[in-house]
Amino acid sequence: MKTGFRLVLLLILCSPLFAKSPNVVILFTDDQGTLDANCYGSKDLITPNIDKLAATGIRFTQGYAHTVCCPARAALLTGRHPQRGGVNHWTQGNMNAAKKGINMALEEITLAEMLQTAGYRTALFGKWHLGAHPDFGPKKQGFDEFFGIRDGFIDNYNHYFLHGTGFHDLYEGTTPVTDKDGKYFPGLMLDRSLEFLKENKEGPFFLYVPFNIPHYPEQALKQHEALYKDLEDPARRSYGAIMTTTDFYIGKIVDKLETLGLRDNTIILFLSDNGHSEETGNRIQVDDHKSGLQKDHFYGASGGGFTGKWIGQKGTFLEGGIRVPMIVSYPARIAQGQTRDHIVTAMDWMPTLLDLCEIQVSQPPKFDGHSLLPILENPDAKSQYDGVLHFQWHKHWAVRDGDWKLIGRDGNPNYALHSLADPEPEAKNYAKEKPELVDRLKALHEAWVSEVMPKD
Repeated sequence: MKTGFRLVLLLILCSPLFAKSPNVVILFTDDQGTLDANCYGSKDLITPNIDKLAATGIRFTQGYAHTVCCPARAALLTGRHPQRGGVNHWTQGNMNAAKKGINMALEEITLAEMLQTAGYRTALFGKWHLGAHPDFGPKKQGFDEFFGIRDGFIDNYNHYFLHGTGFHDLYEGTTPVTDKDGKYFPGLMLDRSLEFLKENKEGPFFLYVPFNIPHYPEQALKQHEALYKDLEDPARRSYGAIMTTTDFYIGKIVDKLETLGLRDNTIILFLSDNGHSEETGNRIQVDDHKSGLQKDHFYGASGGGFTGKWIGQKGTFLEGGIRVPMIVSYPARIAQGQTRDHIVTAMDWMPTLLDLCEIQVSQPPKFDGHSLLPILENPDAKSQYDGVLHFQWHKHWAVRDGDWKLIGRDGNPNYALHSLADPEPEAKNYAKEKPELVDRLKALHEAWVSEVMPKD
């Protein structure tokens, strides 16, 4: 299928010079809370670089990704529900595992593949988390360069995955990187990103920077820890510091684009993969952990995220788990300093970026997302979702229709029906009061499952 895809790509250049195609940079944060940036209302956070992106672009107030890492990444890179590519449970973590686990299907066509075939130089520096097996991964799905972690998280200094007995997880492609022990991983990501921008300044390029922060372990830079020393809440102190570290690295990449004279003609997309983490109990459970860390060493989250009136966190389908900060900035073409209240999702960005880059495909994949170009150009344009959204992760699922959301679990007859319009959204379960609505939303979910889940 991939060979066929490469044959049917039709690049239509509206500009007479190929070099004027816009560059694309995606800054994808990890476990950043729903409202966790100053421009989203978290006034106790220091996030000048995210705020600057909002001031030079369009900020979305109803942006949705997913409930955890893997499906959010699949949705962003394919424009499709992650279930279509087999990402409905945790993907393989250890590249060297004896048994192959779940990996995103190679038949899925990624944004990187689309742009690569259209002449873009492509790179991923950071976190992949769509399957670590060497037969899969970034360089099998459109990225010319990959440096980073193939699974979900690492200690930022020793580069080991910390759950279980641990394993080393820092790679150049599929080659282990073992000479960076003690080096701060986000800094290594930054170095590679800046080098890539300099080397490819003539463009066009696609730089995907999926950060592994503010995800635990919350190992902020010392200068950012000092900024929060007076906050009373220790959880917010820790979380605030790692958020400002994340913002700092975002700023370095944007500054480099400005220095190279590339800022106006570069589309920058910023978003998070899911809400903040409440995984506050993570500790090393075994003696002789492969990382060298001692048993009982704490590496969990602080639980210091902020959701405002919303409730929930990573791992739930409540708004605090799936609604994320989302900003796009492209000074050469779209408005600056505006907001949009439309429902938008991570799946929308692949078709949107193809439109902004003026790339058409004669036989495109079946996108579940929609191009946001009409919304970017006109704040009065209608959302294409009509209020209906679907989410699923393993046996858990949710469907939203307008202000109502039904959350269920396969095999469990008990449902949670919530209203987003209540003064305290999603705090009350209306399932027993509104059985007809439960049945209608359940039917919507079942119809969706029959359409998107791979058939055996």
